[in-house]
Amino acid sequence: MRPPPADEAPPWIALNPGADSPFLLLGDHAGRLIPQRLTELGLSDADRARHIAWDIGVAGLGERLSGRLGATFIRQRYSRLVIDCNRDPARADAIPEVSDGTKVPGNRDLSLAERLDRVTAIAAPYHRAIADELDARATRGLTTTLISLHSFTPRMDGFDRPWRFGVLHADNSPYSQAVLRRLRSEFGEALVGDNQPYKMDEVDFTIPHHAGGRGLEYLELEVRQDLLTDPAGQDGVAAIVARLLPAALADLP
Repeated sequence: MRPPPADEAPPWIALNPGADSPFLLLGDHAGRLIPQRLTELGLSDADRARHIAWDIGVAGLGERLSGRLGATFIRQRYSRLVIDCNRDPARADAIPEVSDGTKVPGNRDLSLAERLDRVTAIAAPYHRAIADELDARATRGLTTTLISLHSFTPRMDGFDRPWRFGVLHADNSPYSQAVLRRLRSEFGEALVGDNQPYKMDEVDFTIPHHAGGRGLEYLELEVRQDLLTDPAGQDGVAAIVARLLPAALADLP
């Protein structure tokens, strides 16, 4: 593995590591750094600030939830355009050449060695950090519910998305269903998507890999990005989510 150069950030950061909370928070797309050697992937400043580069607001939301829940939050520092950590690294779209209509020049015509370099430098250490935390929790006898935090753009392909929240699941998670019920009881069915705006399927990697492989309960939560654009919005969403997550856990038999 070739790690990032000494003057660049490591690929992941953990807040409140080793916490005893029943929740482990994850942020696959929380960062938007691009390694210096990739020269911004040939993108403009404006494109690197858009939703195509990161899940806007998730870093702040995860930090606030970590504090409110006393939970560990492991998040990616680097942009999903460098490598998408919620994709199997073997998939072609793990390193997209086009994202929401925007071409990514630095991702075109990569050799196998160049792709593997991004996997070993960024994606593999991130997922190893998650696995190590789960191993440590299991050794301590802690039960873990994985919470994968994401955000979605309010408008996509000319469609104004009505949902404030989305719960993504693969029909194998009573906890996800419990959170869905509680969110809908507060905001109504129209504003809380069940496998909307995305469906958990073979494209997703983090939850199937870490929760599915260990038989853990999980939640993949999507939050509309306009609710998370500033600290006040992140505080408001964190207050709601931090209240509902333990309540939904208590709903389980």
